[in-house]
Amino acid sequence: MIAAGRAAETGARVLLLEKMKQPGKKILLSGKTRCNLSNVKDLKGFIAMFGDNGPFLYRALHHFPRESLLNLLSAYDVETKVERGGRIFPVSDHAEDVVRALCRFMEANRVEIRTGIRVESIETRKGYVTGVQTGEGFFPSKSVVLATGGATYPMTGSTGDGYRMVSPLGHSIVKLRPALVPLIVEETDLAASMQGVSLKNVRMTAFACPSDRIDLSRVPAFETGRGIRSKKLPSPVIESRQGEMMMTHFGLGGPITLLMSLSIVDALQKGPVSVSIDLKPALDVKQLHERLQRDFNASGKRTFRRIMADLVPHKMVEPLIGLSGVEGDRTANQISAAEREKIVIALKSLRFNISKPLPLSRAVVTAGGISLKEIDPQTMASLKVAGLYFCGEVMDIDADTGGYNLQAAFSTGYLAGESAARFALG
Repeated sequence: MIAAGRAAETGARVLLLEKMKQPGKKILLSGKTRCNLSNVKDLKGFIAMFGDNGPFLYRALHHFPRESLLNLLSAYDVETKVERGGRIFPVSDHAEDVVRALCRFMEANRVEIRTGIRVESIETRKGYVTGVQTGEGFFPSKSVVLATGGATYPMTGSTGDGYRMVSPLGHSIVKLRPALVPLIVEETDLAASMQGVSLKNVRMTAFACPSDRIDLSRVPAFETGRGIRSKKLPSPVIESRQGEMMMTHFGLGGPITLLMSLSIVDALQKGPVSVSIDLKPALDVKQLHERLQRDFNASGKRTFRRIMADLVPHKMVEPLIGLSGVEGDRTANQISAAEREKIVIALKSLRFNISKPLPLSRAVVTAGGISLKEIDPQTMASLKVAGLYFCGEVMDIDADTGGYNLQAAFSTGYLAGESAARFALG
């Protein structure tokens, strides 16, 4: 929609072919239907959220920055607000307002929209685009912008069509992987026993080894991950983040799980991966020992079960008692120092072996896509076919949650649309 509106605004005659019954279906789901459309982070920090491929976006984000996006939306009656983490939402909290504004942007610039039409292929002759083939015939065009998205949330139309269309044209596809996705653990019974527990201010560290080989002395003293810091990590640590997460019937979900998921998915391609969850990150091992000793001394006749109920959510009490190996009915004054050590480990290192992520269709974002080596970052033009342009998630770009992915889609769409129009008007 941004690409089409900008191409028409530049002076080209534009036809938007949409295979769904209406455009913008994926926007309606974004931000839990509230549409987290951008972020206030500065350009350097913004780029960092995309990892190694972030620098590819410099031109697009300079050309159509956050301020330009907000001005465009404001022109069509969508005002915005900033929330925790610098995330930007429409004031109304309704994603449909953003879709409506983009439709009005296209309408104002006389974009022709045809819905319910699935593009089957991009046609070329002697290295130049000639148009697209659809189920309803051939549509000639001097330039084409491919804005098909990735392969997540297929019910919105993102079913990987773009990859299929460009492969015959000579473009390489970087392996697709789910990003921002919940994780399935091997210990499903343990996870299911804590299903629905939402944990705040916990620390999760991923290791490239089985859980029985986790060495807690290797946990870094700082958080690390894409967009946070890039200090060298002690092997076999993959990533470590602090924040909120959730236990599910199959494993792990929630914010920090999603943020760590891509590095874990990539590590799984090389070998076993496990995670250690620190339920008391504000206390080191020595401090937690002292805390438990004080509690035990002050409440010598209380049962271990009742003491644990003060330390963790109710649904985690019995599972953690089981992991500690200490009977829940034992009173505090009956628990030895060696047993207290086991309790500390259970609280500081709840461990799971990661089996696999949920499937790509359940991920928030598709990692991988059309290789950036084959796209001109100054124009979003294909380096294989003249007149072909790309934008958004179909390319090998993806970021953490927080509005980064949508802003990248809008910025690359704006640049691709403008570039495609200029090429067609040539």
